[in-house]
Amino acid sequence: ADVSIYERTFRRIFEDFYGPTTDIAILALLPSYLERSGSSLIYMIDDLMKQSKQAESNYFLYNHQELYDTLIQLKNKGTKTILFGVTYALLDFIEQYAFEFPELIIMETGGMKGKRKEMVKQEIHQLLEDAFKVNGIHSEYGMTELLSQGYSWGQGIFHLPKWMKVLIRDTNDPLSLISSNSTGGINVIDLANRYSCSFIATQDLGKIYQDGSFEILGRFDQSDIRGCNLLVQ
Repeated sequence: ADVSIYERTFRRIFEDFYGPTTDIAILALLPSYLERSGSSLIYMIDDLMKQSKQAESNYFLYNHQELYDTLIQLKNKGTKTILFGVTYALLDFIEQYAFEFPELIIMETGGMKGKRKEMVKQEIHQLLEDAFKVNGIHSEYGMTELLSQGYSWGQGIFHLPKWMKVLIRDTNDPLSLISSNSTGGINVIDLANRYSCSFIATQDLGKIYQDGSFEILGRFDQSDIRGCNLLVQ
């Protein structure tokens, strides 16, 4: 109903987690997202690129050589750089262009999109860490139904803005909540959803920790693959 709320929300969260957007080069290797319309992720990255004052901020489809040259340039300049990448495209890239860039922040957005066989998340992250010699792979937790995002700085542990909260429900009794460190269904409260439902019961499985951080462990059996996880060609 009011896209400015979405803009204010993701800008605030991103800067709280990563610092001033003006100082960050935003690179995006998101071919499947760019080849369709209406992606909220692309809307967010478009805006972050506009906020960035770094001339190298750009999208890359299948022009891996150009991406490699840009990353080398940013590494040599010492510019803080975030590479947003869909999983299969990142794996395609490192098969040809693995190189040491330990300061690079790799934001893996998830999904093979039918391009590669599915892999365990830990295995994917290990391949990317080895290719770029980074200490961890970052991730974003968000969905079409939510205006806010959680971010992981590595190890699959997500943190949230102050107006967002995750609760864990019993898998056998959806009206019962369970304590920290136990696995169950993820319920999300997002108070930025001013004009829609602020309380979402997802089909994700996970656990929360004492400090409010949480981990995604998978999906309910037989649940549909939805949203950005499956892009119909």
